Amino acid sequence: MDRIRALIVDRHRVFAESLATALSAEPDVRAVAAGSPRGAAQLLARAKAAGEPFQVLLADADLLPEPAGPVETVATTAAAPSGPTAAIAVARAAAAVGAVGADQNDAEPGTAGLAEVARVHHPGLRLVVLASADDAETAARMLAGGALGWVAKDSSLARLLHVVRGALRDETHLPPALLTEVLRELTRDRRSRTEYQRLAESLTPRELEVLRCMLAGLGRKAVAERLYLSPHTVRTHMQNVLGKLGVHSTLAAVAVARRAGVPPVEG
Repeated sequence: MDRIRALIVDRHRVFAESLATALSAEPDVRAVAAGSPRGAAQLLARAKAAGEPFQVLLADADLLPEPAGPVETVATTAAAPSGPTAAIAVARAAAAVGAVGADQNDAEPGTAGLAEVARVHHPGLRLVVLASADDAETAARMLAGGALGWVAKDSSLARLLHVVRGALRDETHLPPALLTEVLRELTRDRRSRTEYQRLAESLTPRELEVLRCMLAGLGRKAVAERLYLSPHTVRTHMQNVLGKLGVHSTLAAVAVARRAGVPPVEG
């Protein structure tokens, strides 16, 4: 039986590792943990290079784009029983008290940035968001960005497994209590799509070509070779694209382009 390859990224490493242990106890799941978006991106790249890419990414909703302050590391020495149930209990306790260290990297992206990296470089990866609390606005934003699920961190192991297995079938999972408000937020988001389209329409044909290359995950050198331009000219076009879209990074420009319905270049 092929096991579902799942990657869990959470600021609280103990939570991520304990959840990975619990999920991996199932015969059809193999889960690995990361304590930061950067660590997750490295694991994604290694797995892809090894020919066994991850299929499901469970990412902490609290990993926001803004840099986080330092978190004090507290060592725990109490013995605990083994097994999936115990692992889930340890994970929940760690997340609840915040008594574990977080990978410190103020410059790295949060869940939204990691989702965009996964979407561009790992298109077959399904994203499920792990949430500490219900937040319809954030859930809607994540779903609009391509996430397939929003699940509470204190969910039962059975519920988490149901969501992971469902994600592999491209099923969308939301808590019933959030459904109405999330649908309302998504409707509002669709209305704002015209603004993103207006921004994309402000680009020149060449800038739009460059943006489509960015959507495909091409770097400056690759774009230059594809469009028969110098790297310096491509850099200028990229800067113009960012300026016209009102963003400050390639990932943000890609997010705007996707919301505007701009397709990536083919091949």
